[in-house]
Amino acid sequence: MTATEAPPDPKPYRNSPAKRVLAFLRNTWRGLTAMRTALILLFLLALAALPGALLPQRTLNAPKTEQYIADHGWWGTLLDRLQFFDVYSSVWFSAIYLLLMISLIGCLLPRSVEYFKSMRAKPVLTPRNLSRLPHFAEATTPRDPDEVIAAARDRLKGWRSVERAEEGGARTISAERGYLRETGNLVFHFGMLGLIIAFALGKMYTYEGQVIVQANGSQFCNSGIYAYDSFTPGLRVDGTDLNPFCVKVNDFTAEFTEAGQPIQYKSNVQYQAGADLETGTWRDYLLEVNSPLRLAGDRVYLLGNGYSPIFTITWPDGTTRTQATQWRPTDGTGTLNEGATKFDPPNITDPFERRTKQLAITGLFAPDGLLHGGVLTGGGPEMTNPMVAVDVMRGDLGLDSGQSQSIFSIDQSMVDDGRLARVARSNLNVGQSVTLDDGTVVRFDGVQRFVSLQISHDPTQTYVLGFAVAMFLGLGLSLLIKRRRLWVRVVPAGEGGTGTVVAVGGLARTDQAGYGEEFTRIAEELLTGKRR
Repeated sequence: MTATEAPPDPKPYRNSPAKRVLAFLRNTWRGLTAMRTALILLFLLALAALPGALLPQRTLNAPKTEQYIADHGWWGTLLDRLQFFDVYSSVWFSAIYLLLMISLIGCLLPRSVEYFKSMRAKPVLTPRNLSRLPHFAEATTPRDPDEVIAAARDRLKGWRSVERAEEGGARTISAERGYLRETGNLVFHFGMLGLIIAFALGKMYTYEGQVIVQANGSQFCNSGIYAYDSFTPGLRVDGTDLNPFCVKVNDFTAEFTEAGQPIQYKSNVQYQAGADLETGTWRDYLLEVNSPLRLAGDRVYLLGNGYSPIFTITWPDGTTRTQATQWRPTDGTGTLNEGATKFDPPNITDPFERRTKQLAITGLFAPDGLLHGGVLTGGGPEMTNPMVAVDVMRGDLGLDSGQSQSIFSIDQSMVDDGRLARVARSNLNVGQSVTLDDGTVVRFDGVQRFVSLQISHDPTQTYVLGFAVAMFLGLGLSLLIKRRRLWVRVVPAGEGGTGTVVAVGGLARTDQAGYGEEFTRIAEELLTGKRR
């Protein structure tokens, strides 16, 4: 190329679509794995969980959720479309959850690698000018350098330290302490990540169900979802592989205050699990509200209780049937209870005739009944004067329709259509009866108690506890331990001098609170040779 020739133009840089995509993905990954992003996602997760605590959730109480939607019109419908009534299984909550987990993994892996590298590395070199450090002390001591180094080595036991020799005969010690602070930080964040994963797995493999059991020796066996009154499975639970066990409820006792407020609920139960199911062995357990029965990986809780009035019906042909069906409390104390006990007529094979003669006993039950002008009221929750105020309904109860219905009430549409009509109304004490127009006798024979049990299965609860404890310990380490560095330089006195010049410098890697006092104490011991 001659002097007059111009240099060739450089090739223009081409930002191809593939490079732009790679750059976008790289920047997105860097932003997602930043600790600031993880903190923002954690805050968003807490914020997203608020609707789950403030609004009714369909998985916990579907009827209440539907009623809330109906009461709030378009606003309730909009919230339902946005999945605010299924918060923890919603798309947006799951997205935040997944992004937080990815962000934590992306943050922790590089930090862990750097941490292990720093743990294996030697403490940094002693600075040339220790007097520029935030903490500095210097003095001349009559001791020889070997004696000073030996004393410093003994004083700094427990510190990560290394000795080095410098030009001019100087010797130094570089020491560091407080690496457990970063250990605690990593343990805290790994515990948080483990907690998130454990919760996610728990949602997949957990299940929870409620069942009502009569407290007269009746049994409940965890053999399938059909045994439950309500059942909420996890995403990977189909109800065909539940942990087998049986619980027999023998009795129930309750203690109340003078004002009728409950003090304590107790139930003597027996249970079988594991090999006991094969041998038929029953084991005793006192089930209380805050003392669940733990067996076969499940927990059995005593949630509540109630009353089951016992009615006996004697038909005109002499056939009798006795039935006890649970009635639900109308308030929190159980002073009044409502329900419906339903009977099919005996000895009738024609389905159309049977539908016209089904009976239902509906009304109120009071364990301590009082009558005011013929109206039954409850005096308290204790069983002192059991009474019922009943309406006897006859006709089609809809039992043969194939549709599920509440055990606590009758189908009001049957009443409205005239297919179900009231044939008697009466207030009854135990042993009293009412006779219908066809000669059928309905007798109130007494009452028995029932308990409401909740069976909860969560295979990850032990892991959740372990990760929560790890988070607590890691947070304690990261808050209580301070990282600090200390350097000691020992220089023999120059020509014509005697003794040894000892210089000590210190630097706090975190905040300096408390290190000044510690540094002063160590420096004084190293400079004077006297231990406090």
